[in-house]
Amino acid sequence: MGNDEKTAPRRVRIDHRQVRALAHPLRTRLLGALRVQGPATATTLAELLDTNTGATSYHLRQLAEVGLVTEEPDRGTGRQRWWRAAHDVTNWEATDFDDDPDARAAIEWIQAEQVRLFVEHAERWFAVRDQWPPAWRDAFGMSDSFMTISSSRLEALNAEVWQLLERYRAEADPGEPGAEQVYIFLGSFPLLLGSKR
Repeated sequence: MGNDEKTAPRRVRIDHRQVRALAHPLRTRLLGALRVQGPATATTLAELLDTNTGATSYHLRQLAEVGLVTEEPDRGTGRQRWWRAAHDVTNWEATDFDDDPDARAAIEWIQAEQVRLFVEHAERWFAVRDQWPPAWRDAFGMSDSFMTISSSRLEALNAEVWQLLERYRAEADPGEPGAEQVYIFLGSFPLLLGSKR
């Protein structure tokens, strides 16, 4: 999330303008990098994401226009501008954009990109996992669960899991010996078998 302070994560429930701005491959990567790595310059981000500084600067300004990133004027020197994520967590409800086909399409793209990034991270891990110590190889993992549950109970379950993650985040000590950044992906979907729905 990029915020190491012992505070609740800064949240945003994205609006129609923000979701449209975020539905771009480089912009989602820029926002993600700022959340994970912390404040950075366009040059640093361009190197990290293997792109050019001009494109990075342009897309940072687009994200800033809709309030997803902010400039840190006290850190910059001369023409160098520092940027940070304005929030640690982006929220929305699936029905928030039912009345806006463009925003709905943007959300669908963002969600597909999240899944693509999860697969990319998983494949990177599979390629190097044998190089990690046994304790980490045992700690990392994937699992799934199937259940029959109502929508209200599923919503409560998701909220409870998120609270657990937030508690662990608040208790985290980045200076703890052996601590590593980890990526936790959560998803819940209907089990679509055959012609059901």
